Amino acid sequence: MLNRTISVAPMLDWTDKHCRYFLRQVSQHSLLYTEMVTTGAIIFGKGDYLAFNDEEHPVALQLGGSDPADMARCAALAQERGYDEVNINVGCPSDRVQNGRFGACLMAEPETVASCVSAMQAEVDIPVTVKSRIGIDEMDEYEDLTKFIDVVAASGCETFIVHARKAWLKGLSPKENRDVPPLIYDRVYHLKEQFPDLHISINGGVKTLGDVDLHLQHIDGVMIGREVYSNPYILAEVDGRYYQDGHDVPSRHQIVANMIEYAQVQIEQHDARIWHIARHMLGLFQGQAGARIWRRYLSQNGTQRGTGVELLSQALETLDEAQAAAHKYQNDIKAERVG
Repeated sequence: MLNRTISVAPMLDWTDKHCRYFLRQVSQHSLLYTEMVTTGAIIFGKGDYLAFNDEEHPVALQLGGSDPADMARCAALAQERGYDEVNINVGCPSDRVQNGRFGACLMAEPETVASCVSAMQAEVDIPVTVKSRIGIDEMDEYEDLTKFIDVVAASGCETFIVHARKAWLKGLSPKENRDVPPLIYDRVYHLKEQFPDLHISINGGVKTLGDVDLHLQHIDGVMIGREVYSNPYILAEVDGRYYQDGHDVPSRHQIVANMIEYAQVQIEQHDARIWHIARHMLGLFQGQAGARIWRRYLSQNGTQRGTGVELLSQALETLDEAQAAAHKYQNDIKAERVG
């Protein structure tokens, strides 16, 4: 396993296959995670919940469930489909997830998680990993966390991704659970000190690659979540900075061109809608001149009936016009000052 891993968090309703294909244009090495998929959806659902594009590798399936037999069956299906990793969700605090007895509530049942890991590893050769919180409700002492890690690691799990916030299963919404409980990074750092042979990544509140650098002084990997979604080009430096791959990263304009080709295929062959693809691209020009115009054009036109792949090229033309006008205005101002 790589000494350090940069990954993009599983985000419900966000990190679908279109999002992951888009992010792969920016970074070839970042590990991408699916949205959480439940064992029930995979086993009994009518849709194809395991579909992904070959270009997404390396890609991990995040699985929600607590029945070892079902988890093992789904892990085997994931390996058969070509996933590079299966991750167990032990971090989601929503009521729906709790009612299904998986997610963060499983932090109170380390033996159940360990049984799932054992059953899954018996069926697959790809890594079986766990993503958790640092605690839940009143079980939020460091000793509670180390007990969980100790029990699950004993079952053969070697990789843990830890969101450095506790989760309140009652009283806070999933959104509030992403912001209200304080981040306690030191607790995750201490885990690495106590379990040096485990591969431990940290998640929560990562905004910049400077944050990534600081975390990597203490642990093995960093998982970035919402910042990647709002500012996807943050991944542009990841391959060279952390994977020693100095390949040329496509420009934002080239990425749009690549996504136009992708969208055309998805629309023609898979009956996709352009908005299902374009919505993930709203933040592509974050921090650039015209970023607001790009977002506004996509948002105002992307959901209209009959809109096709031309949405992306037209949005880019609008952006270019705005940038050219801004550049001309700045040059005119400079000329006036000189004159």
